[in-house]
Amino acid sequence: MSQNPPENLIEPLTFAIVNGTPFNQLPEDLYIPPDALEVFLELFEGPLDLLLYLIRRQNLDILNIPIAQITRQYITYIQLMDGLNLELAAEYLVMAALLAEIKSRMLLPRQSEVEDEEDDPRATLIRRLQEYECIKQAADELDQLPRMERELFPVDIDVSALNVAQLLPDVQLKDILLAFRDVLTRVEQLSHHQITKEALSVRERMATILANLKGENSLLFSQLFIRKEGRHGVVVSFLAILELSKEGLIEIVECGILAELRIRTFRAAPASFEGG
Repeated sequence: MSQNPPENLIEPLTFAIVNGTPFNQLPEDLYIPPDALEVFLELFEGPLDLLLYLIRRQNLDILNIPIAQITRQYITYIQLMDGLNLELAAEYLVMAALLAEIKSRMLLPRQSEVEDEEDDPRATLIRRLQEYECIKQAADELDQLPRMERELFPVDIDVSALNVAQLLPDVQLKDILLAFRDVLTRVEQLSHHQITKEALSVRERMATILANLKGENSLLFSQLFIRKEGRHGVVVSFLAILELSKEGLIEIVECGILAELRIRTFRAAPASFEGG
């Protein structure tokens, strides 16, 4: 077993450090309000917490505790609290008695020079301190996790009474021309050589478009073009769509930003859009 350091080498207990100067004794004219150390005592969760604080503050090895030094410092805190008429929990006094017992047992002569861990009076206290330190560290890590009603607050919002009207974007002529360009591009990729031509009428195509829209909520802009008719048929369909829109028989709408244009029959009152 390691020998405890001599009494003259033990660092005295420092109550405070002012401008870099340690104070090992309390001034005689120092007034400490009775509630001051009550707050200090409440910082510790028990005697093991206070004992662990004294050990870690001086960077001592928990496996080789200088029991005389720690006992003296611990009892100094207890006496200081008792002198200020603070009510001490019984567990603090029990720990003080345990430290005094361990100190006295270590002063007794040994029967054998060979010692093992069980012969060390500090073994039980060291084991309790190690277990407490592990639990305290785990508790601190759990405390760092987000906690309900501290970092997280549940929010419950009733949206049943909300009536949100969907505002459709305004369709500009540029958007119609871009959609028409896409249709022309696809038609040119699928076009074939035609031997004969059939006369196509814009009026007939207008009637065909209205017939296709009958019973439908809406159709995609590209669905109103017959690709096999080639460029000429696509142009006729496009002119028919523009003429129907001009006469107020159909509406050209856009479901959302950058969405494909859709065609539907004219409605007197605009409503929220649902794809057909």
